[in-house]
Amino acid sequence: MSGGTTRALVRADLERVVAIDAAVSGRPRRGFYARRLEAMAGDPASAVALAAERQGTVVGFAFARLLDGEFGGHAPVGVLDAIGVAPEARGQGVARAMMESLEASLRERGARELRTQADWTEHDLTSFFSSAGFGLSPRLVLEREVERPFEDEFDWADLPVRSMTEKDLPSMVRLDRKITGRDRTAYYQRKAGEALRHSGVRVSLVAEVDGQFAGFLMARVDLGDFGRTEPVAVLDTIGVDPAFAGRRVGRALMEQLLLNLRSLRVERVLTEVEWSHLDLLKFLARTGFAHSQRLSFVKAIG
Repeated sequence: MSGGTTRALVRADLERVVAIDAAVSGRPRRGFYARRLEAMAGDPASAVALAAERQGTVVGFAFARLLDGEFGGHAPVGVLDAIGVAPEARGQGVARAMMESLEASLRERGARELRTQADWTEHDLTSFFSSAGFGLSPRLVLEREVERPFEDEFDWADLPVRSMTEKDLPSMVRLDRKITGRDRTAYYQRKAGEALRHSGVRVSLVAEVDGQFAGFLMARVDLGDFGRTEPVAVLDTIGVDPAFAGRRVGRALMEQLLLNLRSLRVERVLTEVEWSHLDLLKFLARTGFAHSQRLSFVKAIG
């Protein structure tokens, strides 16, 4: 980047970031960026935010999260979910310089790949990802309309579904270990912290069968990640105890999620799945999910 530098993004940069984003997207998303900066202040290890600066003025920004467990992942990965360059600074290597700094920072934190998404019609963005070394990911982006009814009726009155509480954390960790064979206590501690700190943003549910912990689901509602300008929910974690297979625990969790999202006036819910997770793909198809118009990209950075 000629005549400029990259540095950590700070709260004082918020208004400039919002202005750049509004110039790119046509709509100010101050709430999204304010929440991201607030979340980073509370958990700085979970994200990276960079500013590109030239002669004392911010001309670009990039936000990435560090995930370890969402969407069925088994290792830390970086997820680029917001990037923008001021119109007057485009074509001058700003985005490429931010990407290089972002990748270096994520590598230091143990990530070995960087993921992102874009709508297939966003040709400038997909072209940039291609030139920056990204390729199509084997992960599928799926979505469903919240108001769309299920094709079959299901009475789940005997499967109580409630909001997650801090007391559910040990049960979630045990169930996840039973399913994955891994101890991801730190991951679930972070997710539970998000749920309790941002109850209006994260939707986290627990299902019980005969008073026993049978499954859980985590989703978040946000505006702005991956350049979206309308609020959507993102389903990133779901687990059902194999001991309750056939009891339609996952369906009950999904029913309650959709009810909650309707009350929040959210129109769509998205998720991302490895193409080889056939059982999960079948479950999502049965509950109304289909291919999204969004593409998933990945780049090795290790």
